[in-house]
Amino acid sequence: MRLYMEGGNLCTPLLKKWIADPEFRSLVLPISLRSTGASESSQASTVVGIAVQLETFQKIREANNSPALASVPPDQDAIEFELHFENHIELDILTTREPGGQGAIAKFLSRFGEGIQQIEIYVRNVDRATEILRSRFDLSPVYPRTRAGAGGTRINFFLTSLPEGSKVLIELVEADPKQL
Repeated sequence: MRLYMEGGNLCTPLLKKWIADPEFRSLVLPISLRSTGASESSQASTVVGIAVQLETFQKIREANNSPALASVPPDQDAIEFELHFENHIELDILTTREPGGQGAIAKFLSRFGEGIQQIEIYVRNVDRATEILRSRFDLSPVYPRTRAGAGGTRINFFLTSLPEGSKVLIELVEADPKQL
């Protein structure tokens, strides 16, 4: 709960600005749509991504009845699984495929250690959401084009500055329609 709240607090100032744009707001999936197929909730569906060392990853996975590993594209340096708790608390637990390697998760762990690595925001159309953040909020996506993500999703990332000067990695995620 603490990690989820901390992650939510990181992205709340940004998300408040972004959802003030009516078109961007219409693209953000509410919690209930992603989790139940209904569209009653107005709260955005977010997932907090926690990067951990391989040993910690294995311990967390075992302690949670060994949830299925996500199908991560081979070009991405990640192994991950999801944890779902009450009150729509969702965490992605991530580790590197190559400890000490040059992938994004390995670099994060080397630089910052274990902790919140990203905040995922689920959207209906990642291409359109990316274009809105680029054109209306002057943000540059990490990738010039949307790319394949874990579990059949489509993704793009934004490394954005926070008011106090730190940065947060936001992952826009378009779920596989079969998952909704």
